Amino acid sequence: MIEFNPERYQTRIEESRRRWDIAKRFREPDRVPIAISTAGSYYCRLFGYNIRDYYTSQEVCIEVQLKGLHWAFEELGDDRTEFGLSWDLGPIQEAVVFGCPIEYPDDTSPRIVPILETVEDIEKLEVPDIENHPRIRDLLRLGEVFVAKARRMAPGLPATGGRINMHPPLSCACAIMDPAKVYELLYADPEHADMLLRKCFDAFCRLTDFYLAVDGKERQTHLSLADDNSAFISGEMYKRYVFKYNKALYDRYGSEYRYLHADGPNDHHFPMYADEMKLTVMDMGGWSSCEAAKKHLGGKTFFTGGLNCKDLYYDFERAKPAVDHALRICAPGGGYGLAIGGETYPGVRPDTLIRVVEYAKQAGRYPIRLELPRRMI
Repeated sequence: MIEFNPERYQTRIEESRRRWDIAKRFREPDRVPIAISTAGSYYCRLFGYNIRDYYTSQEVCIEVQLKGLHWAFEELGDDRTEFGLSWDLGPIQEAVVFGCPIEYPDDTSPRIVPILETVEDIEKLEVPDIENHPRIRDLLRLGEVFVAKARRMAPGLPATGGRINMHPPLSCACAIMDPAKVYELLYADPEHADMLLRKCFDAFCRLTDFYLAVDGKERQTHLSLADDNSAFISGEMYKRYVFKYNKALYDRYGSEYRYLHADGPNDHHFPMYADEMKLTVMDMGGWSSCEAAKKHLGGKTFFTGGLNCKDLYYDFERAKPAVDHALRICAPGGGYGLAIGGETYPGVRPDTLIRVVEYAKQAGRYPIRLELPRRMI
């Protein structure tokens, strides 16, 4: 079993923390902070594990994450500051809450089998009693088992497990019903569309309140959401259906810190995210425009992104123009971290990632210059 000792990297971690802190205050640190979102599935492909085994075996999950931590700190060298172990269940949150079947295909992530087909199904859908939910209780128990195993396999490293974070209403709805049908409802049947979103909202609140009670807390002030489907509806539809629910979640659980990850091109939502939702931090996703993000989020919402996995499947020379573009547009003035929007997919070349980080550490030094150092080209 590979060992990982975070004390070896403590100086670097503290430097990275200071760098992120300065950038989040919309100031320019020594250079642009860098976050490469390598995680479970990526590490499985990198180290030769079956992705399905990672999601179905706690021991494999721990082993893969340990190897991933070692590679990230020894080889990749980005500005990550976290180094704990967590029981990675995959994107199955809504399946657990609403009782959907879960499929575990070979060598890929698990997937939820949608349970809603008709408006009658929406009407019959019940918001579960989270406090007495057997699957939620089982996960808490198995999470304790995971933590015990992690402590045996990697003494000294923090470990967590057994909890799920639901998606906000629209993305939750698109997990338990085919997304195309949900989008169609928004136009053809507003009543049932809102009924479905309301039930997803209520389930989110019940789950969050349950975990607060388990922890003996009355409230929370930091909320992170992943609204993966929001990019695929218009601004008008977002304001009509989605805004009230997501805003209510942030008001209720995120009074001090509001984070959002959103897949797809989000340019049409950026003004609303900054000025009305008042996000603190946003992962702009891999398909959004750097120009739009800088124009609408700059100075208001700290944002990360600028890179897309499609730019990183090949060699560094293919990736370099995207890095240059992101740094030139997004970095001046601070308030930005260079990152891959969303997760790093299996298949992205590790040697390209390493060179991107090395290059960005030089090209991303403030003040940002249009003519980048020749020795890095």
